[in-house]
Amino acid sequence: MKAEQGFWKLLRAFFTVYLPKQRNVSMNTIISCQQTWNLLLRYLNNIRGFPLQDISMETFDADMVVSFLDCMELEKGWKPSTRNQRLSMIRSFFTYATCMAPMNYIYSSRLEAIPLKKDTNKSFVLEYMSKTAVKALLAAPDSNSRLGIRDQFFMSLMYDSAARDNEMLTLKVSDLVAETSTVYLLGKGDKPRLVPISKETVEYFSYYKRQFHNEDEPSAPMFYTKHKGMKTVMSDDNVARFMKKYADIARGECNEIPENVHPHLLRKSRAMHLYQGGMPLSVLSEFLGHSDPETTLIYARADMNMKREAVAKAEKRNPGTPVHNETPVWDGNDDIIEKLCRGYG
Repeated sequence: MKAEQGFWKLLRAFFTVYLPKQRNVSMNTIISCQQTWNLLLRYLNNIRGFPLQDISMETFDADMVVSFLDCMELEKGWKPSTRNQRLSMIRSFFTYATCMAPMNYIYSSRLEAIPLKKDTNKSFVLEYMSKTAVKALLAAPDSNSRLGIRDQFFMSLMYDSAARDNEMLTLKVSDLVAETSTVYLLGKGDKPRLVPISKETVEYFSYYKRQFHNEDEPSAPMFYTKHKGMKTVMSDDNVARFMKKYADIARGECNEIPENVHPHLLRKSRAMHLYQGGMPLSVLSEFLGHSDPETTLIYARADMNMKREAVAKAEKRNPGTPVHNETPVWDGNDDIIEKLCRGYG
Protein backbone atom coordinates (compact mmCIF):
# COMPACT_ATOMS: atom_id res chain seq x y z
CA MET A 1 0.00 0.00 0.00
CA LYS A 2 1.34 3.44 -0.92
CA ALA A 3 2.13 5.80 1.95
CA GLU A 4 -0.39 8.41 0.79
CA GLN A 5 -3.13 5.79 0.58
CA GLY A 6 -2.32 4.75 4.16
CA PHE A 7 -2.75 8.35 5.32
CA TRP A 8 -6.18 8.80 3.72
CA LYS A 9 -7.36 5.43 4.97
CA LEU A 10 -6.33 6.31 8.53
CA LEU A 11 -7.92 9.76 8.31
CA ARG A 12 -11.21 8.25 7.15
CA ALA A 13 -11.21 5.68 9.97
CA PHE A 14 -10.35 8.43 12.46
CA PHE A 15 -13.55 10.30 11.61
CA THR A 16 -15.89 7.40 10.92
CA VAL A 17 -14.81 4.84 13.55
CA TYR A 18 -12.42 6.17 16.18
CA LEU A 19 -14.06 9.47 17.17
CA PRO A 20 -17.78 8.52 16.95
CA LYS A 21 -17.69 4.84 17.91
CA GLN A 22 -14.58 4.18 19.98
CA ARG A 23 -14.24 7.52 21.74
CA ASN A 24 -17.96 8.37 21.57
CA VAL A 25 -17.19 12.08 21.32
CA SER A 26 -19.94 14.60 20.60
CA MET A 27 -20.97 15.52 17.07
CA ASN A 28 -19.92 19.11 17.76
CA THR A 29 -16.38 17.94 18.52
CA ILE A 30 -16.27 15.83 15.37
CA ILE A 31 -17.47 18.75 13.23
CA SER A 32 -14.90 21.07 14.78
CA CYS A 33 -12.14 18.52 14.13
CA GLN A 34 -13.30 18.06 10.54
CA GLN A 35 -13.20 21.80 9.98
CA THR A 36 -9.65 21.92 11.34
CA TRP A 37 -8.48 19.20 8.97
CA ASN A 38 -10.31 20.75 6.02
CA LEU A 39 -8.45 24.00 6.66
CA LEU A 40 -5.13 22.17 6.99
CA LEU A 41 -5.61 20.17 3.78
CA ARG A 42 -6.71 23.26 1.86
CA TYR A 43 -3.62 25.06 3.14
CA LEU A 44 -1.40 22.23 1.92
CA ASN A 45 -3.10 22.14 -1.46
CA ASN A 46 -3.69 25.84 -2.18
CA ILE A 47 -0.82 27.56 -0.34
CA ARG A 48 1.94 24.96 -0.23
CA GLY A 49 1.10 23.38 -3.58
CA PHE A 50 0.79 19.77 -2.43
CA PRO A 51 -1.49 17.73 -4.72
CA LEU A 52 -4.06 16.07 -2.44
CA GLN A 53 -3.32 12.61 -3.84
CA ASP A 54 0.35 12.97 -2.84
CA ILE A 55 -0.25 13.90 0.81
CA SER A 56 1.08 11.27 3.20
CA MET A 57 2.15 10.95 6.82
CA GLU A 58 5.61 12.25 5.86
CA THR A 59 4.05 15.52 4.68
CA PHE A 60 3.35 16.68 8.23
CA ASP A 61 6.32 18.01 10.11
CA ALA A 62 6.54 20.62 12.85
CA ASP A 63 7.59 23.47 10.54
CA MET A 64 4.68 22.87 8.19
CA VAL A 65 2.07 22.68 10.98
CA VAL A 66 3.44 25.80 12.68
CA SER A 67 3.31 27.64 9.33
CA PHE A 68 -0.33 26.58 8.96
CA LEU A 69 -1.20 27.79 12.46
CA ASP A 70 0.60 31.10 11.86
CA CYS A 71 -1.28 31.54 8.58
CA MET A 72 -4.67 30.91 10.21
CA GLU A 73 -3.83 33.21 13.11
CA LEU A 74 -3.03 35.98 10.62
CA GLU A 75 -5.87 35.41 8.14
CA LYS A 76 -8.67 34.33 10.45
CA GLY A 77 -7.68 36.10 13.63
CA TRP A 78 -7.30 32.92 15.69
CA LYS A 79 -6.62 33.69 19.32
CA PRO A 80 -4.01 31.62 21.19
CA SER A 81 -6.76 29.47 22.73
CA THR A 82 -8.20 28.68 19.28
CA ARG A 83 -4.76 28.00 17.85
CA ASN A 84 -3.93 25.61 20.71
CA GLN A 85 -7.27 23.83 20.34
CA ARG A 86 -6.73 23.28 16.60
CA LEU A 87 -3.20 22.00 17.22
CA SER A 88 -4.63 19.53 19.73
CA MET A 89 -7.08 18.26 17.09
CA ILE A 90 -4.27 17.70 14.60
CA ARG A 91 -2.20 15.88 17.20
CA SER A 92 -5.12 13.65 18.14
CA PHE A 93 -5.13 12.11 14.67
CA PHE A 94 -1.43 11.25 14.86
CA THR A 95 -1.90 9.76 18.32
CA TYR A 96 -4.60 7.54 16.84
CA ALA A 97 -2.36 6.68 13.87
CA THR A 98 0.39 5.60 16.28
CA CYS A 99 -2.01 3.30 18.12
CA MET A 100 -2.96 1.70 14.81
CA ALA A 101 0.65 1.33 13.63
CA PRO A 102 3.49 1.98 16.12
CA MET A 103 5.86 3.00 13.32
CA ASN A 104 3.79 6.17 12.99
CA TYR A 105 5.21 7.37 16.31
CA ILE A 106 7.94 9.19 14.43
CA TYR A 107 5.32 11.46 12.86
CA SER A 108 3.41 11.94 16.11
CA SER A 109 6.57 12.86 18.03
CA ARG A 110 7.35 15.63 15.53
CA LEU A 111 4.19 17.49 16.48
CA GLU A 112 4.61 16.99 20.22
CA ALA A 113 7.62 19.31 20.00
CA ILE A 114 5.37 22.24 18.96
CA PRO A 115 4.82 24.45 22.02
CA LEU A 116 1.40 25.76 22.93
CA LYS A 117 0.98 29.49 22.53
CA LYS A 118 0.70 31.39 25.79
CA ASP A 119 -2.64 33.08 26.24
CA THR A 120 -3.75 35.93 28.47
CA ASN A 121 -5.70 34.83 31.51
CA LYS A 122 -9.13 36.33 30.89
CA SER A 123 -11.02 34.30 33.45
CA PHE A 124 -12.11 37.51 35.19
CA VAL A 125 -12.64 39.57 32.03
CA LEU A 126 -15.90 39.42 30.11
CA GLU A 127 -16.46 41.03 26.73
CA TYR A 128 -20.04 41.76 25.79
CA MET A 129 -22.06 44.20 23.72
CA SER A 130 -24.62 46.67 24.97
CA LYS A 131 -28.26 46.21 24.01
CA THR A 132 -27.91 49.19 21.69
CA ALA A 133 -24.98 47.53 19.91
CA VAL A 134 -26.81 44.20 19.58
CA LYS A 135 -29.85 45.95 18.12
CA ALA A 136 -27.66 47.73 15.55
CA LEU A 137 -25.90 44.48 14.60
CA LEU A 138 -29.16 42.56 14.12
CA ALA A 139 -30.53 45.38 11.95
CA ALA A 140 -27.48 45.42 9.64
CA PRO A 141 -28.43 42.59 7.18
CA ASP A 142 -30.53 43.46 4.13
CA SER A 143 -33.85 41.82 4.96
CA ASN A 144 -34.91 42.15 1.32
CA SER A 145 -32.20 39.74 0.15
CA ARG A 146 -32.25 35.98 0.63
CA LEU A 147 -28.89 35.79 2.39
CA GLY A 148 -29.80 38.81 4.49
CA ILE A 149 -32.89 36.98 5.73
CA ARG A 150 -30.81 33.92 6.61
CA ASP A 151 -28.07 35.87 8.38
CA GLN A 152 -30.50 38.07 10.30
CA PHE A 153 -32.49 35.08 11.53
CA PHE A 154 -29.29 33.23 12.48
CA MET A 155 -28.03 36.11 14.62
CA SER A 156 -31.49 36.78 16.11
CA LEU A 157 -31.95 33.15 17.16
CA MET A 158 -28.38 32.92 18.43
CA TYR A 159 -28.84 35.98 20.63
CA ASP A 160 -32.32 35.03 21.84
CA SER A 161 -31.27 31.50 22.84
CA ALA A 162 -27.69 32.38 23.90
CA ALA A 163 -26.57 29.39 21.83
CA ARG A 164 -22.99 28.44 21.09
CA ASP A 165 -21.82 28.58 17.47
CA ASN A 166 -21.69 24.77 17.14
CA GLU A 167 -25.11 24.44 18.74
CA MET A 168 -26.53 26.71 16.05
CA LEU A 169 -24.81 24.87 13.23
CA THR A 170 -26.07 21.44 14.35
CA LEU A 171 -29.70 22.59 14.59
CA LYS A 172 -32.29 20.74 12.51
CA VAL A 173 -35.53 22.31 11.32
CA SER A 174 -37.52 20.20 13.79
CA ASP A 175 -35.45 21.48 16.74
CA LEU A 176 -37.40 24.75 16.82
CA VAL A 177 -40.97 24.16 17.93
CA ALA A 178 -43.18 27.16 17.18
CA GLU A 179 -46.14 25.86 19.21
CA THR A 180 -44.16 25.90 22.47
CA SER A 181 -41.75 28.73 21.54
CA THR A 182 -38.73 26.57 22.36
CA VAL A 183 -35.55 25.46 20.65
CA TYR A 184 -33.72 22.22 21.36
CA LEU A 185 -29.95 22.69 21.64
CA LEU A 186 -27.29 19.98 21.83
CA GLY A 187 -24.44 21.35 23.91
CA LYS A 188 -20.97 20.23 24.89
CA GLY A 189 -20.68 16.52 25.56
CA ASP A 190 -24.01 15.97 23.76
CA LYS A 191 -25.78 17.53 26.74
CA PRO A 192 -29.27 18.60 25.54
CA ARG A 193 -31.30 21.52 26.81
CA LEU A 194 -34.60 23.12 25.88
CA VAL A 195 -34.49 26.91 25.71
CA PRO A 196 -37.46 29.33 25.52
CA ILE A 197 -37.42 31.91 22.73
CA SER A 198 -39.46 35.03 22.07
CA LYS A 199 -42.59 35.22 19.94
CA GLU A 200 -40.73 37.60 17.60
CA THR A 201 -38.09 34.94 16.94
CA VAL A 202 -40.82 32.35 16.35
CA GLU A 203 -42.50 34.65 13.83
CA TYR A 204 -39.20 35.23 12.06
CA PHE A 205 -38.66 31.47 11.95
CA SER A 206 -41.93 31.04 10.04
CA TYR A 207 -40.79 33.64 7.52
CA TYR A 208 -37.30 32.13 7.26
CA LYS A 209 -38.72 28.64 6.86
CA ARG A 210 -40.84 29.72 3.87
CA GLN A 211 -37.72 31.07 2.19
CA PHE A 212 -35.29 28.23 2.93
CA HIS A 213 -37.34 25.16 3.86
CA ASN A 214 -40.46 25.24 1.71
CA GLU A 215 -40.58 21.44 1.69
CA ASP A 216 -41.41 19.12 4.57
CA GLU A 217 -37.87 18.33 5.73
CA PRO A 218 -37.72 18.23 9.55
CA SER A 219 -34.31 16.53 9.64
CA ALA A 220 -32.64 19.03 7.29
CA PRO A 221 -29.99 21.36 8.73
CA MET A 222 -31.56 24.60 9.87
CA PHE A 223 -28.73 26.66 8.36
CA TYR A 224 -27.03 25.37 5.25
CA THR A 225 -25.09 26.15 2.13
CA LYS A 226 -25.50 24.30 -1.16
CA HIS A 227 -22.77 22.27 -2.85
CA LYS A 228 -23.64 20.59 -6.12
CA GLY A 229 -27.32 20.98 -5.31
CA MET A 230 -27.00 19.32 -1.89
CA LYS A 231 -27.73 21.06 1.40
CA THR A 232 -24.71 20.87 3.71
CA VAL A 233 -24.23 22.30 7.19
CA MET A 234 -22.96 25.87 7.15
CA SER A 235 -19.39 26.25 8.44
CA ASP A 236 -18.31 28.31 11.42
CA ASP A 237 -15.96 30.24 9.13
CA ASN A 238 -18.98 31.36 7.12
CA VAL A 239 -20.71 32.59 10.29
CA ALA A 240 -17.61 34.47 11.45
CA ARG A 241 -17.29 36.05 8.01
CA PHE A 242 -20.83 37.43 7.77
CA MET A 243 -20.85 38.61 11.39
CA LYS A 244 -17.69 40.62 10.77
CA LYS A 245 -19.29 42.12 7.65
CA TYR A 246 -22.42 43.19 9.50
CA ALA A 247 -20.39 44.53 12.43
CA ASP A 248 -18.49 46.78 10.01
CA ILE A 249 -21.80 48.01 8.58
CA ALA A 250 -23.41 48.56 11.99
CA ARG A 251 -20.37 50.42 13.31
CA GLY A 252 -21.18 53.23 10.88
CA GLU A 253 -24.47 53.75 12.73
CA CYS A 254 -23.46 52.78 16.26
CA ASN A 255 -20.06 53.55 17.80
CA GLU A 256 -20.69 50.99 20.56
CA ILE A 257 -19.96 48.09 18.18
CA PRO A 258 -16.60 46.59 19.27
CA GLU A 259 -13.79 46.01 16.81
CA ASN A 260 -13.80 42.25 17.17
CA VAL A 261 -17.33 40.89 16.78
CA HIS A 262 -17.49 37.09 16.75
CA PRO A 263 -20.28 34.51 17.24
CA HIS A 264 -19.55 33.80 20.91
CA LEU A 265 -19.89 37.51 21.69
CA LEU A 266 -23.64 37.31 21.02
CA ARG A 267 -23.99 34.47 23.55
CA LYS A 268 -22.04 36.41 26.19
CA SER A 269 -24.04 39.56 25.51
CA ARG A 270 -27.37 37.77 25.89
CA ALA A 271 -26.22 36.14 29.13
CA MET A 272 -25.11 39.47 30.57
CA HIS A 273 -28.37 41.15 29.58
CA LEU A 274 -30.38 38.37 31.27
CA TYR A 275 -28.29 38.67 34.42
CA GLN A 276 -28.68 42.45 34.44
CA GLY A 277 -32.42 41.92 34.01
CA GLY A 278 -32.56 39.92 37.23
CA MET A 279 -32.12 36.28 36.19
CA PRO A 280 -30.47 34.41 39.11
CA LEU A 281 -27.05 32.92 38.38
CA SER A 282 -28.32 29.40 39.07
CA VAL A 283 -31.03 29.76 36.41
CA LEU A 284 -28.62 31.50 34.02
CA SER A 285 -26.22 28.55 34.37
CA GLU A 286 -28.98 26.15 33.26
CA PHE A 287 -30.02 28.48 30.45
CA LEU A 288 -26.46 28.57 29.10
CA GLY A 289 -25.89 24.84 29.52
CA HIS A 290 -22.86 25.24 31.78
CA SER A 291 -21.76 21.93 33.25
CA ASP A 292 -20.04 23.79 36.11
CA PRO A 293 -22.18 26.55 37.72
CA GLU A 294 -18.98 28.29 38.81
CA THR A 295 -18.41 29.23 35.17
CA THR A 296 -21.42 31.55 35.30
CA LEU A 297 -19.93 33.61 38.13
CA ILE A 298 -17.98 35.63 35.56
CA TYR A 299 -21.17 37.57 34.82
CA ALA A 300 -21.47 38.61 38.46
CA ARG A 301 -17.81 39.64 38.53
CA ALA A 302 -18.11 41.64 35.32
CA ASP A 303 -21.05 43.93 36.06
CA MET A 304 -19.61 46.83 38.06
CA ASN A 305 -22.90 48.76 38.18
CA MET A 306 -24.69 45.86 39.85
CA LYS A 307 -21.84 45.60 42.36
CA ARG A 308 -22.16 49.28 43.21
CA GLU A 309 -25.94 48.99 43.62
CA ALA A 310 -25.54 45.95 45.89
CA VAL A 311 -22.99 47.79 48.07
CA ALA A 312 -25.26 50.87 48.27
CA LYS A 313 -28.25 48.73 49.31
CA ALA A 314 -26.19 46.88 51.91
CA GLU A 315 -24.89 50.10 53.41
CA LYS A 316 -28.41 51.55 53.50
CA ARG A 317 -29.74 48.50 55.34
CA ASN A 318 -26.73 48.27 57.71
CA PRO A 319 -25.36 51.76 58.32
CA GLY A 320 -23.27 50.37 61.18
CA THR A 321 -21.79 52.08 64.23
CA PRO A 322 -18.50 53.95 64.08
CA VAL A 323 -15.77 51.74 65.43
CA HIS A 324 -14.30 54.45 67.65
CA ASN A 325 -17.54 54.53 69.69
CA GLU A 326 -17.41 50.82 70.48
CA THR A 327 -15.88 49.47 73.67
CA PRO A 328 -13.71 46.38 73.08
CA VAL A 329 -14.99 43.29 74.92
CA TRP A 330 -11.60 42.78 76.47
CA ASP A 331 -11.35 46.34 77.86
CA GLY A 332 -10.29 46.07 81.51
CA ASN A 333 -10.15 42.28 81.34
CA ASP A 334 -6.52 41.18 81.51
CA ASP A 335 -7.51 37.51 81.60
CA ILE A 336 -9.00 37.60 78.05
CA ILE A 337 -5.94 39.36 76.66
CA GLU A 338 -3.62 36.89 78.38
CA LYS A 339 -5.55 33.93 76.90
CA LEU A 340 -5.41 35.42 73.42
CA CYS A 341 -1.66 35.96 73.67
CA ARG A 342 -0.87 32.41 74.71
CA GLY A 343 -3.48 30.80 72.40
CA TYR A 344 -5.67 29.36 75.14
CA GLY A 345 -2.74 27.18 76.10
